[in-house]
Amino acid sequence: MRRLVAYPLMALGLVTASLAIASPASAHGYVSSPPSRQALCASGRVGDCGPIQYEPQSVEGPKGQRNCHGGLAQFAVLNDDSRNWPATSVGSSVTFNWVLTARHSTSSWEYYIGSRRIAFFEDGGRQPNATVSHQVSLAGFSGRQKLLAIWNIGDTPMAFYNCIDLQVGGGGPSPTAAPSPTARPSASPTARPSTRPTVRPSSPAVSPTPRPTGTVPGGAQWAPGTTYRTGDEVTYQGVRYRCRQSHTSIVTWEPSYYTLALWLPI
Repeated sequence: MRRLVAYPLMALGLVTASLAIASPASAHGYVSSPPSRQALCASGRVGDCGPIQYEPQSVEGPKGQRNCHGGLAQFAVLNDDSRNWPATSVGSSVTFNWVLTARHSTSSWEYYIGSRRIAFFEDGGRQPNATVSHQVSLAGFSGRQKLLAIWNIGDTPMAFYNCIDLQVGGGGPSPTAAPSPTARPSASPTARPSTRPTVRPSSPAVSPTPRPTGTVPGGAQWAPGTTYRTGDEVTYQGVRYRCRQSHTSIVTWEPSYYTLALWLPI
């Protein structure tokens, strides 16, 4: 009888262990601006991306990698440089903004161009805010560049990977002003008596009433493809939410526990 009991217990232990190994980390996040490749897929600017378009925050893999897809086969499209990803024109200094759909103890943040690490931010295991911004210098770089941004988790061996395509110093030269035409002398016209027009009082200009900041009329139902501003209020599945940062909504960014970086229940 003892042997019969031992086998189920052993099986239960194996199942529990396998679940523990398979369970992913709870942290998720991605670079929203300048838009990372997964953000471009999620917004629909780049099509035929596969599953990453539904979960741009999920490119998680072991630390130490230097690729765009975190070693995940289902997100391999992010590592395909032949897709001609749109590049954002930037200057010599750029602010990278992260959206963290689940905050997690953070070790550090790293930024690479090629094999060169150009920026490093130490967090020492702290829990970050729902949105994180880093100012990164691109001095010494010009033209099209692929930048790799990495979020290293503090209490697991995992990290999140984002590639951002940039056109550094991409602004064209200022247009040359057209030369002024050569002035030619003209005959003085014969002076004529002028009739003074009747002056009539004018009505003051009426300025349009601006939409109050922080309110969508009537707390409208959330909808994709809508531009929301910080403070706007919407209703989704019977719950009212307030916008935490300006953005244009897409499917998978619905107000919920997973998008607390964008929406706060009220």
